[in-house]
Amino acid sequence: MKILRLRLAGFGPFKNEQIVDFERFDADGIFLISGKTGAGKSSLLDAICFALYNSVPRFDSGELKLRSDHCEPGDPTFVELDFSVDEARYRLRRSPAYERPKKSGTGVTTAAPTAVLQVWDDGDWRGIAAKLVTVGHELDAILPLKVDQFLQVILLAQNRFQRFLLAKTEERRAVLRSLFNTSRFDQLEAALILRRKGLGERLAMGQRDLDENQAAAALLLQSEGSLGAPTAQWFTTAQHDLVTQRDAATVLVTRSNDHLAAATGRHESLVHTHERQLRRSSAMTELTALQARHVDTTRDRADLQSAERAARVWPQIRARRDAALACEVAEAALATARAERRKNRTAAPLAEDAGTAGTAGTAGLHPSGSGNDHPQALPPESLEQIQSVIDVLLGRLGALDNAVADERAIPGLDVEIADLLATQQEHSRALDAARAELEALPEQIATLTAEHSATLLLAARRHDTTIALESALLTLEAAQAVDQLSATLLTAQQEELTASGDNAAAAAHYEGVLARRFSGFAAELATRLVTGDACAVCGSTAHPQPARLEQESVGPHDLEAARTAVADRQGQLVIAQSVVQSVDLRLAEARALTRGGEVRALKAEHDAATTAHELAGRAATRLPAMHAQLSDLHAAMTRAASSLESIREGRDRAVTAHAARVSQRTTVVDRLTEQRGEFESVQGQVGYLRAHLVIARTLAAALMLVDQRRAHRDAAETHLFAQLVDEGFLTAEAAQAAKLDQTEIERRTNALRVHDDALAAARATLAHPDLADLPDETVLLEPSRLAVVASSTARDAALTTHGSLLDRTRALAAIVGRAAAALAVSGALQSDYQQVRELADAVHGDEPNTKRMRLENYVLAAQLEEIVAAANTRLRTMTSDRYSLEHDDSLAFGGARSGLGLAIRDEYTGRARATHSLSGGETFLASLALALGLAEVVTGQAGGITLDTLFVDEGFGSLDSETLETAMSTLDTLRAGGRTIGLISHVDSMKEQIPAALRITVTDAGYSRIEADQPPSDPGGGGQS
Repeated sequence: MKILRLRLAGFGPFKNEQIVDFERFDADGIFLISGKTGAGKSSLLDAICFALYNSVPRFDSGELKLRSDHCEPGDPTFVELDFSVDEARYRLRRSPAYERPKKSGTGVTTAAPTAVLQVWDDGDWRGIAAKLVTVGHELDAILPLKVDQFLQVILLAQNRFQRFLLAKTEERRAVLRSLFNTSRFDQLEAALILRRKGLGERLAMGQRDLDENQAAAALLLQSEGSLGAPTAQWFTTAQHDLVTQRDAATVLVTRSNDHLAAATGRHESLVHTHERQLRRSSAMTELTALQARHVDTTRDRADLQSAERAARVWPQIRARRDAALACEVAEAALATARAERRKNRTAAPLAEDAGTAGTAGTAGLHPSGSGNDHPQALPPESLEQIQSVIDVLLGRLGALDNAVADERAIPGLDVEIADLLATQQEHSRALDAARAELEALPEQIATLTAEHSATLLLAARRHDTTIALESALLTLEAAQAVDQLSATLLTAQQEELTASGDNAAAAAHYEGVLARRFSGFAAELATRLVTGDACAVCGSTAHPQPARLEQESVGPHDLEAARTAVADRQGQLVIAQSVVQSVDLRLAEARALTRGGEVRALKAEHDAATTAHELAGRAATRLPAMHAQLSDLHAAMTRAASSLESIREGRDRAVTAHAARVSQRTTVVDRLTEQRGEFESVQGQVGYLRAHLVIARTLAAALMLVDQRRAHRDAAETHLFAQLVDEGFLTAEAAQAAKLDQTEIERRTNALRVHDDALAAARATLAHPDLADLPDETVLLEPSRLAVVASSTARDAALTTHGSLLDRTRALAAIVGRAAAALAVSGALQSDYQQVRELADAVHGDEPNTKRMRLENYVLAAQLEEIVAAANTRLRTMTSDRYSLEHDDSLAFGGARSGLGLAIRDEYTGRARATHSLSGGETFLASLALALGLAEVVTGQAGGITLDTLFVDEGFGSLDSETLETAMSTLDTLRAGGRTIGLISHVDSMKEQIPAALRITVTDAGYSRIEADQPPSDPGGGGQS
């Protein structure tokens, strides 16, 4: 696996897009990543790890905030990495979640994280996956290393270098477990423990089942006392005892059933005799009572026969009564109609004319109700006379139909005449208005034409006023900025002076710390002297006068802190100086733009230019409307001339129509005056005639109805007399007296039927052969019943005992079967449990495991021995064969788990000691050797992959020059086979030894950039993926 190219933007301290071509360092093999503290050296490694694994080592325990704080809201954030695995070349692009402006509206929204994976195929990039989940799945198949392996093998990140060397057993176990994926051994151990626990629980459950079965069997046996062990013999004996009791109970049940059957037979015979005696006695009593009611039943039968004859006559009686009632109603209606006609005597003259002359006209009709030449007379009463009056009235009403239509048309003619007159007047007014409008339009057109010309001249100055306004605004803003920038410059100069003083103080402090560090080296070496051990400087085992610290010691961390403080103060001074220069330049530019003018005068010029520009703008805005208004006036003049003639023609038509309708109304009124006679209106005369027509028709209908009803009444009388004779009644009243209602008929009929049925039943019962030869004295049932009860009680007790023994025998048989099965299973489980328990204890590190080493630790210990062997090859070279690592599998203190310990062997003393006792430089060398050995073993076990890229972040500053040279030589050997190594360090001698470098600098704005040549054209043409 090889890292080829990195492209990023908006990531960490990098605001703008940066490109790093790692292939340009292939020829050198080793390159240096340099820059000030905090410039972003380690951020390059973060970007690589984020691209490959969506993870950053430095943010493992917190929220992943990767977007640069220097980014503007619209700036992008992404990392694009080109890498190769075997012969395939891939491009991976990721962007984290971050806030960006909304595409619509205001505010921000969270941009979702993205990922795109491509492969170089046939001269172009071909997409593989474009979603986070699918990209992750594809990378799992492509990448030979997991993230933890990557951080231990390729990217040796800052603050993680010494972790593996100085870790405790459990911490080192967690690292090795993630690298070598040995969780399966832990799962095997857990599975064995779980199986041991399961077998033990099954054994205990089997024993509980046996105990429960024994207790249940004892309950069925109803035995007391000690039960003994639940063996197979115990269950067999219990079952035999209960079967013997069941057989004895079966014999007793058979005897009890025989005794009960005999007693029951005797009792049932006596019960049958007693029941026949009761039937005979009841029948004799019923017959005596029925014979005593003979007189009443005979009378009821005669009444029912008379009621049946009366029922046949009753329809004729009811018909005669209904006909008489209807005749009375008709005669009353006739009397009412005659009274009504006499009351309205106005119809008398008309009726007389109809009866004598046979014609009717308006001469004999008067609204007052009498004629001019006829005295009051009685109205005609015959049906023929009334019908003649009806015909006369109908003829007169038919003659008035046309007159009624003319009278109804009068209001419509009046409305139409009024509308035509209004239309005529409206046309006259419109004609006057059109003439006035036509006369006023020429003057309006002339006035608007003059205004349009003046506005056109004013609008033509709009461009000039715009230029003048922009110039005045620029000058005014420059004058206002002069005052603000003057104050800003004064503040910036004061900050520059402060930063200069802080820088000088930091430099002086660094020089003092450096001097104290040099002066304390001897005392520091003296603190490491051990009586009897050789001095690391002179080799003497005697230490008569070890140097002592005369003041507080200064360590490497203090020196690095002082150096960092100097760098920070220098950066702050550079920033302050750049701010002063920038503000001074802006102030000079602003003064040049003001041309020596003051703010008040420039403000007045700007206001005047604004007013002129607004006037010209308003004039330009008004021009289209004025032009359209002129066009509208010319068009209106043409329309007015055309409309004047049209209005004149409409008025003439209205005058003609109005005259025609007035003439028509006069003709209709004259015709109605002739038809109306002495009535106020034709409609009034029609109403008068219709009222008398209704009275005449009512009287005629009443006369006809009376004749009909009288005929019906006479026919009903004839039919009734004939039916009375047929049924044997002298009068209708006699038939009514014999009539019974239906309820009474049904009641008496049912009573007679019940009486007859009861009488026949009683006689039949006494005649039945079953009641013959019965004893006269009533038999006694109580003695035989008591004998049956006693036999039944004895039989029930025997059945209960037998049923109980039968159920208990069956239940015990089931218990014995379960117990036999449980005993068979328990024997097999005991053997399996013993084997599994011993194996689980050994795997878990318990007795008989004397090393107290668990199975996974045992496997990891073998891997650790390989790592130590590989690491010692380089550590001995870097320490001139003084130090080597040892795998420590001794028992840990307090019974803790062991097997993954590390110790450092010092060949000067021939003893192994704890890794924590190494100095800072020695710790770095041991950590580097261990990391390289770990990389070698992981590489070999990851499918024999080739790791062509290695990054080492910091740690070289703790080495002296000679040791540094040795470490560099060791790293130089890793370049074999085309491997490229990137080192991050502040050591100046490394900058001199490694010419190939990436320099990361901080801009004046605070964000970082990478000073490197642009990469050669990549296979994808440098395009965005």
